[in-house]
Amino acid sequence: MSVFEYKGVGADGRDLKGIIDADTTKSARAKLKKLGIFPTEIIEERHKRLSKEIAFSQLFERIRHQDIAIFTRQIATLTNAGVPVAEALSAIMEQEEKAELKGIISELVTRIKEGSSFADALKGYPKYFSNLYVNMIMAGEASGALDIVLLRLADFLDSQIKIRNRIRSALAYPILMTVIGMGVLSFIFTFVLPQVIRVFEDMHQSLPLLTLILISATNFMRSYWWLIIMIIAGIVFYIRKRLKTPEGRMRFDGIVIRLPIFGKIIRMIAISRFTRTLGTLLKSGVPAILSFDIVKNVVNNIVIAKAIEDARENIREGESISEPLKRSRLFPSVVTHMIAVGEKSGELEEMLLRVSDAYDNEVETAIASLTSLLEPVIIVAMGLIVGIIVISILLPIMEMSTVIR
Repeated sequence: MSVFEYKGVGADGRDLKGIIDADTTKSARAKLKKLGIFPTEIIEERHKRLSKEIAFSQLFERIRHQDIAIFTRQIATLTNAGVPVAEALSAIMEQEEKAELKGIISELVTRIKEGSSFADALKGYPKYFSNLYVNMIMAGEASGALDIVLLRLADFLDSQIKIRNRIRSALAYPILMTVIGMGVLSFIFTFVLPQVIRVFEDMHQSLPLLTLILISATNFMRSYWWLIIMIIAGIVFYIRKRLKTPEGRMRFDGIVIRLPIFGKIIRMIAISRFTRTLGTLLKSGVPAILSFDIVKNVVNNIVIAKAIEDARENIREGESISEPLKRSRLFPSVVTHMIAVGEKSGELEEMLLRVSDAYDNEVETAIASLTSLLEPVIIVAMGLIVGIIVISILLPIMEMSTVIR
């Protein structure tokens, strides 16, 4: 039995407020109506406390993809053991440490007890539970295999987190090297070079061309650093504004997937997401047309999403999945061939997941190779810049020593 605080209007039109005990919000509303009170607001006391905890805790923590994956794995394990969804959620809520996620689970429990389905309850939190997540749950509830679908969904989320973490860890060192290098160069241009330049200027001696270029660059950066920042900020602002328009995003994504090295990797990641998501949805019982509607939003590329949307329309007209994807020329022939084989053999879902596994491994290998190439390139580039600075400083000193001799 829970305690609810309510506000409402009495039979005589007076505003009323108070507290009432009931099992759920729905039963509390029914009790109030029997008492002749029309409720305008009902809040569970526990939720009020939770909302205060959430407001404070959000300053220090947020719900990550990993938290949703763990939550999904926990509820999958409990439902697979025969525990009803509402009881499984209640058990998870008791051990959850993050106040925000705890509050969300509490709301889910309340909605399910009021008669809502699990999928409908999840729709109220699109920030944390995507259309893919909700539709897979809906398909699991409709087919009576919610526990199996939850396990597949947990595996899917884990695989996405693993590939994301691999990419981040592979790029972490080059990014760190770049940041440190830019910091070192900023320090040299801001504090070291001005002192050296002052010495050269006091000597009133003709300087080599390389040294003059370095002095001009240093003076420009010291005098117009604000202009440089404004130009960079303006470019970033313009690009972000263009990316918010369909035409700008389409053009940008088209350029990205055609880049010499990075474009191939980005396309492989998109294809891996497409095949794994589509395979997981179809395997969970989600209809093909609805699956394509969901999948086009996970590839994170408008050009490829447009090809998937066109393929969906052709599939609606009775065509196979592989043919429209092949005509788009965005999917490698090996992918469309394996999809065609899967359609003919009746093992399309398994074939899609195999393609995704293969591309995940290929992406990991490509990123590792790119990282091993970037590291020496960054080091050499930084060495060249520092070397040019050192030579520019040493040249006039060497000339002075020659004159003295």
